[in-house]
Amino acid sequence: METDYNIYNFFMQRALAEAREAAAEGEIPIGAVVVCGGRIVAKGHNRTEALGDATAHAEMEALTAAMNALGSKYLPEATLYVTVEPCVMCAGAIAWSQLGRLVYGASEPKRGFTTIAGRILHPKTQVVSGVMAEECGELMEDFFRGLRR
Repeated sequence: METDYNIYNFFMQRALAEAREAAAEGEIPIGAVVVCGGRIVAKGHNRTEALGDATAHAEMEALTAAMNALGSKYLPEATLYVTVEPCVMCAGAIAWSQLGRLVYGASEPKRGFTTIAGRILHPKTQVVSGVMAEECGELMEDFFRGLRR
């Protein structure tokens, strides 16, 4: 698995592109990509409004696509990059998938898994937080600021 912070930034940029796509579609701007073997095998962004499905989070979309692409319900060699700290639901899916590494940008102090259930992930899952946190957080702030106008 990749460990270089330049690599983290590279793939977080791809997750940010997914988040911007979500914002353009009127969705909360959270994006995710799954990387395995140094390449993106799946991506996703929030689609809760489009699908009328409260569970259609970026992480869920990306994890499902990765499992399909790799032909496995477990992802121990994969890394999920997501722009915002996952919620408890997504953290549960990450745990069940036995994901190798989770890399996220901005913290989510209201609904993030570390606030509510910090030990929910699989014990072998490595967590890297704060990658491009400022840029990820600004995207969220700009989106919600636009809704309040």
